[in-house]
Amino acid sequence: MITGELKHKIDSLWETFWTGGLTNPLSVIEQITYLMFIRDLDDKDNLRSKEALMLGLPYKSLFDGEFSVGEKKMPGTQFKWSVFRDLPAANMFEILQNGVFPFIKNLHADKDSAYSKYMGDAIFMIPTAQKLSQIVDQMDGIYNSGLTDKDTRGDVYEYLLSKLATAGTNGQFRTPRHIIRMMVELMAPGSDEVICDPACGTSGFLVAAGEYLREKHKDEIFFNKERKAHYNNTMFTGYDMDRTMLRIGTMNMMTHGVDNPNIEYRDSLSDQNTDTGKFSLILANPPFKGSLDYDIVSTDLLKVCRTKKTELLFLALFLRMLKVGGRCACIVPDGVLFGSSTAHKAIRKALVEDNRLEAVISMPSGVFKPYAGVSTGILIFTKTGHGGTDKVWFYDMTADGFSLDDKRSEVKENDIPDIIARFHDLASEEGRGRTEKSFFVPKDEIVENGYDLSINKYKKTEYKPAEYPSTQEIMAQLHELEAEITKGLKELEGML
Repeated sequence: MITGELKHKIDSLWETFWTGGLTNPLSVIEQITYLMFIRDLDDKDNLRSKEALMLGLPYKSLFDGEFSVGEKKMPGTQFKWSVFRDLPAANMFEILQNGVFPFIKNLHADKDSAYSKYMGDAIFMIPTAQKLSQIVDQMDGIYNSGLTDKDTRGDVYEYLLSKLATAGTNGQFRTPRHIIRMMVELMAPGSDEVICDPACGTSGFLVAAGEYLREKHKDEIFFNKERKAHYNNTMFTGYDMDRTMLRIGTMNMMTHGVDNPNIEYRDSLSDQNTDTGKFSLILANPPFKGSLDYDIVSTDLLKVCRTKKTELLFLALFLRMLKVGGRCACIVPDGVLFGSSTAHKAIRKALVEDNRLEAVISMPSGVFKPYAGVSTGILIFTKTGHGGTDKVWFYDMTADGFSLDDKRSEVKENDIPDIIARFHDLASEEGRGRTEKSFFVPKDEIVENGYDLSINKYKKTEYKPAEYPSTQEIMAQLHELEAEITKGLKELEGML
């Protein structure tokens, strides 16, 4: 968590961008991302040069040679952060705008570099030389405060992403970090997982999964050459259609210690996505409000549920993308759980009858504020292809550790630890009544109710009988009150 001096420096940097006219949070984060990338290029080049020198090996720097800056040629060493930061503001501005940015845009040809994968669209947006000089100085200060440490860097990036306080288009908004962490802990990924988020945005789910694995399986992964290579290169996959999000998502993964994540531009719901039976774990919060035309949706998905609603199509997609035995935890709007359309019932039937639906966790409507007030739930299921649902575990979450208004202030009430503990010990849930926080519902009852997965369909409210005094007691109390009033009136008359 970012606190104290480092937090103050980041807030000051953010304010510098805003006073310079960059008021779109995404644009600010993009520009900071590019500058971090440029600085890291210099640091890595210097490190590799020193290593080569120590080993007596030849080394060709990325910055060797001459490059165009406007109409003139300039040695590549001028593109190094450690060099241009000491130049006058006007010279620095010209080098970055006309030299460094075209330089990093051409680095995307290096397919081994996840950093440079989406730099082809990089746009230099810092308006003036004075602002650039101020920003470069502030970035140096942030780096000197510990940004080279991977854990600190990850926290810094999460703090920057927390400033995305406005909802995006097509129902996109950032999933709260504590909800993501809860879903990861519920799924408890192992070191051999192949994990995907087909609507990854800023890669929050993939980052949280990576952090969990570093905490729980550190020795197993990082002291095994094959598993470490899998962690850095093939374990994590994310798709999105917003190239800004892809750039930020890739950087987010890199700052959290995943060297080469597979973050790609792809319309997950179209024929462009051919992934079938590929992943062992899917973690996702897909767009809710989108409505697509049939002709751009993969025909495989329409066979499961013919609909234009993205939230239903994504569920069909998850089933297709998972391996047999693969698991999924995803967020869905409440309408998915009880909607009465043919498509709604078809996808719920596929989960219950053809696979193993394990849990439905109902979340309060304030969880996504201030982005949206929609009520949501979490579905947890395993792809089997031949059924396996005997009973489904329901949990009624009423608190997540934060107030459920727009302020989202921290509060004591928090069901998340209880949800995780109960889910990992489902045997102890047997016999719980329908009036409790959590309980099982047998498959047959769900089928009888048209595959309705709304917790309100099954939860029972315990009514406690109210006890009232007898009629005689009430009349006696009324007489006493009347006598007191009469006495008071007589005293008032005497005073007058």
